Amino acid sequence: MTHIFIQAFIYLLAAVIAVPLAKRFGLGSVLGYLVAGVVIGPMLGLVGQETDTIQHFAEFGVVMMLFLVGMELDPKSLWAMRVRLLGLGGLQVVLTAAAGTAIGVWLGVVWQTALAVGLVLALSSTAIVLQTLNEKGLSATEGGRSAFSILLFQDMAVIPILALIPLLAVAGVDGSSTQTGHDNADLVASLPGWAHALVVVGAVGFVIGAGYYLMPLLFRYVVKSNLREIFTASALMLVIGIAALMGLVNLSPALGAFLAGVVLANSEFKHELEANIEPFKGLLLGLFFITVGAGINFGVLIEQWHAVVLLGLGVMAVKGALLIGLAYAFGIRGSNGWLMTLSLAQAGEFGFVLLTYTRQNGVIGEGLAELLALVVAFSMFLTPLLFIAFDKLVVPRYLAGKTEAQKADDFDEESPVIVAGAGRFGQIVCRLLRASDVPLVALDLELKQIENARSINIKSYFGDASRADLLDRAGIANARLLVVAIDDLDRAVSTVEHVKRFYPNVWVLARAFDRGHGYRLREAGADDVVSETYHSALELGSHALTALGVHPMRAKKMAWSFVQSEDAHDAELFEAWKEIEGGQRFSRRYGELFRRLEEALSSAMDEQENEPQKEDVPIWTAPVDVPDKKE
Repeated sequence: MTHIFIQAFIYLLAAVIAVPLAKRFGLGSVLGYLVAGVVIGPMLGLVGQETDTIQHFAEFGVVMMLFLVGMELDPKSLWAMRVRLLGLGGLQVVLTAAAGTAIGVWLGVVWQTALAVGLVLALSSTAIVLQTLNEKGLSATEGGRSAFSILLFQDMAVIPILALIPLLAVAGVDGSSTQTGHDNADLVASLPGWAHALVVVGAVGFVIGAGYYLMPLLFRYVVKSNLREIFTASALMLVIGIAALMGLVNLSPALGAFLAGVVLANSEFKHELEANIEPFKGLLLGLFFITVGAGINFGVLIEQWHAVVLLGLGVMAVKGALLIGLAYAFGIRGSNGWLMTLSLAQAGEFGFVLLTYTRQNGVIGEGLAELLALVVAFSMFLTPLLFIAFDKLVVPRYLAGKTEAQKADDFDEESPVIVAGAGRFGQIVCRLLRASDVPLVALDLELKQIENARSINIKSYFGDASRADLLDRAGIANARLLVVAIDDLDRAVSTVEHVKRFYPNVWVLARAFDRGHGYRLREAGADDVVSETYHSALELGSHALTALGVHPMRAKKMAWSFVQSEDAHDAELFEAWKEIEGGQRFSRRYGELFRRLEEALSSAMDEQENEPQKEDVPIWTAPVDVPDKKE
């Protein structure tokens, strides 16, 4: 038992150290897990033979991932993106798999193995690409949306690939060394073919029917218990039960989990299921990637490093050529085409899953599987470099061109006020100004927000307000006021910097996400900065005091004292914040000033509390008057 605890501590310690470092350097969590596995496995030898056993347990994280993928597949959303999803995504997988198969056969590999290799390398890294696109604010661009469509199709394609792999078994390839889990109960092993087919169809039908009719009843029963841990247990029971059923009929557990997720995609329990399963999925997937890293054969890497490098670069070159061709065929031009190409040129984390599965089913030999695992890892390690190349080489080239997901709307007239961002915050500003008969123009990248604003007669246009050329066309040179309410923190800061540099006479009001973002906006030159939650939090705090028996007038005074205390220390805190070096959260001086602010705030509250007020009655002793509903 002590040995198990020590091994668990080693795995968790490696993840805790490596993953945050990897994310800080822009490498992504998947690469962090792989590096952690390499360090505790081949490099330090802290883990050994138990890695294979743990890996088979951790593969259940893949089952959970596909369950969650299925829950995200809303039929309406899929239909809206059907052209990119099926056309662009389908062609990418088919063409890449076909190219890999042809190259493999040309190199003398049997066609079954070559096809399996082509399918493995056709997939890209969903975890790395989506995380990087979100971090860089590229998800809303045409290239980002196209990449997402392809990744979504790839995730869906994993299901038929898992079903196909057992049919590609090659005589003479031994999968017994890695075969686990197939010696369990199998209901169809001794059945004739027609009976086997009936049992499989019945099992799939049961999963779909139970998802529609039985699961909602079960979850309603569990919810009535008001025990959150029981709901978590029922969610795990659902996924584990489906995986076990699929195993009994000799189908992929991931296939059953995926089907169940699709069935429950529109359930009222969808979000609660996701919230309960996500932590287990993330932890098990992380453990799986650590075991992959720990299982990397450094002997193969040292002996065949040239093959790993050449194959890795070759895979990325072939996928890149096919992707740029598809981008051109689907009208994805300029930097968007390059963004889609460079972001998807690598192999993905599902490659490790499929390689393990192909070894278990005797499709790929152990030696080739180890080599391909190194190739997949190598291509993933190069992905951050491709995004750097996009930022440094591609974007500057197309900066003067049209790089947005959609051509911005034309402006029929200029207005003295420009509102950048017409979301939940910006719309309130727009409504107040419009009600006061102030002419304004609102800009946003979300078409839905533009449609909402136009429905209430707010002049709104599609476009990225952080673009200098778009601001020029909107009339920033003649504007009196710019309101920056952009969700993206970095784009908001860059917009303020640009406007105050080239149009210093324009008064800039900016919405801040938090205190640190507010200081960044002030440093960029914003004339007035308002935190998006500051005043609403003060209002709610005042209501909380009132609910506890404090007189409403006193509660308002206490809130005002809070504001005065903040304002009195604001300039000092801002100057101290400027001294903080990159990456740090607080400096010593900043921390001391913040403590002084809290002390002053406590003193101000004490002064207000000590003032006599006859109306103060603690809520727990005050009589409660229930108003008559008829009044």
